[in-house]
Formats: sequence, C-alpha cells, structure tokens
Amino acid sequence: MRWDIIFQPAHLAMYGEGVLTTLSLLLSCLAIGGVLAVVFALALTQGPAPLRWLVGGYTYVIRGTPLLIQMYMIYYGLAQLEWIQARWDAVWPWTMFKDAFFCALLAFSLNTAGYTAEMLAGSIRETAAGEIEAAQAMGMGRWQALRRIVLPSAMRRTLPAYSNEVVMMLHSTSLASAVPAMLDVTAAASRIYSDFYLPFEAYIFAAAIYLTITFTLVGVFKLSERHFLAHLAPRAH
Repeated sequence: MRWDIIFQPAHLAMYGEGVLTTLSLLLSCLAIGGVLAVVFALALTQGPAPLRWLVGGYTYVIRGTPLLIQMYMIYYGLAQLEWIQARWDAVWPWTMFKDAFFCALLAFSLNTAGYTAEMLAGSIRETAAGEIEAAQAMGMGRWQALRRIVLPSAMRRTLPAYSNEVVMMLHSTSLASAVPAMLDVTAAASRIYSDFYLPFEAYIFAAAIYLTITFTLVGVFKLSERHFLAHLAPRAH
C-alpha cells in the first residue's frame, strides 16, 4: 500500500481538478437538462399528438441506449459528418464540438432531460383533480393553473425520484473519463494507476470522493423533501 503517493501535493491537486470538472459537469448538465425536462414534460402532457409522439420517441431512445454510446456518438460520430467538419473551424456552434467538455455536457444534458421529463410528466398526470378544480374555481385558465398549481406541485412530488437521478448522474460523470482530454475524478485515478500501477489506492481514493459528494447530495435532498413535502407527511393525532 503506497498511500504516500496518493497524498503527494501534485496528485492531490490533480484529484482536486478532477472534482471541479466533475461538479461543473454535474451541475451544468442538471441545469440544462432540468430546463429541457420541463419543456419535454409539458409537451408529453399538454402538447398535440404529433409532438407527444416525437418527444416520447426521444425519451424512449435516450432511456433505451447506454449513456456511453450516446457520448461516443456525439464526440466521435458527429465529427464524421462532412457538413460539420466543414464548419467546425469557424462557424458557431459547430466549433464547440471540438471541445471534449462540451460534448460530454451535451450528452449528459440530453440524457438526464429524457429521464427527468418522464418523471415530471408522470407527476403532472397524477395531479389530484381537486387541485385543478380549485384552480378553476379561483378563475384560473388552463395555462395559469398549470404554471401556478400543477407544475409546482408536480415538481415537489418528483423530488424523491429526482434525487436518485441526480446521484445516478454524479456516478455517470465517471464515463467522461473515456473522452480524451477530460480530467474528472475517475480520469485522475486512471492517470495515477497508469503512472505508478496503484489501482487499489487510486480508485479507492476516487470512490471516497464520489461517496462524500453522494452523501452531501442525499443530505441536501432530504432537507429539501422535508421542507417541500412537509404537507404530505403523516400527522400525529
């Protein structure tokens, strides 16, 4: 066991850079994917039939294929298209496809958007009829009731399932290490393993980092659920 190598300042700095990359990737994809998920969920529940079929097909493909394949298709696959190659040196946004972080972020954002959209759409469909009737009794129109009553209620009820999605996305960021030039936590561990052949120490330390972040996220969501779902908790008589 050579833990002294892991705790060398240069290697700790590399792990630190990996943590920053991992958190940046996670928070960015959750923000972008969250916005897309709301749009897709509204399309699935409120849109016309052709739009529902289109978005439903998208979520089916996203949930039915591995995230690693999706990332490879964006990073390697799109680069094979001649009309993108002809533009990615000068024309935005195609210039972004040369950036490994952007490709990973795009893949993760589209992936989490597909899963989150289905969760949110399910919560919207399960909204109690009494809530909608109360909104109508207050004189709210369809979209006003959706914006002020249905959507906020659905988001609160989605929190427990969404917390699992966030943790899964944290763990999925380790797949970014498969893209060249990406230095996340897993990539940092892989570099130490390849340089010093210390697989146990390198990956155990990486696992400890992921575990710490996971416990932090779970704690944040537990507090959020306690605050936003307090009205659903059983009451003592």
